[in-house]
Amino acid sequence: MTHGTKRAAETYDAVESHEELIRWSRAYCTRAVAAHGFDVMLGPVCWEVSTRAKRRAAAVKTPTIENASVGRAIDWSTRANGVGESTPPECTMSLSWRAFESFDREEWSATLRHELVHVEQFQAFGATDHGPAFKRRAEAVDAPVRVRRFAEPKYTLSCEACGADVAYRYRECKLVRESSAYRSACCEAPLHCRKRQE
Repeated sequence: MTHGTKRAAETYDAVESHEELIRWSRAYCTRAVAAHGFDVMLGPVCWEVSTRAKRRAAAVKTPTIENASVGRAIDWSTRANGVGESTPPECTMSLSWRAFESFDREEWSATLRHELVHVEQFQAFGATDHGPAFKRRAEAVDAPVRVRRFAEPKYTLSCEACGADVAYRYRECKLVRESSAYRSACCEAPLHCRKRQE
């Protein structure tokens, strides 16, 4: 890699490859850990870029830890995780290339902080979720609890009585095929499904 390529990747708007996106995102997360006081070890975090994801902007993939739950601290030194004393197991930060292309720097940075909350929970508890503790922590680090969709859903399901949109689907499924058999929560009326015009 040339020095010029490394410099270009330091600027968000100049990111042009998966490797540069990982490098930029990892550097941002290092700064965010310090700036927002995350209790996160970035060493056991692996990085990847997904070109297939259509709904999630990023995700933290974790191994299943038996009997783990958010709120119950876990002592990694008592578990045989094969990494080392007191070190949590590896997790993977999966970044969506399509989301990166759709988001500006501020929104992408907020998305990374959202994912850092998941890493923080996993490293503390061996589990993560979007529950009340997540919401409080996300608010404290100025991260969204839910990251906006960056792709349009293929199907929209609405309430036949009031017309409110109640669900979205990206692919055909039973709910799409048999929408009228389901009821809306708002009016208890059948659902109507419409397909996005390509």
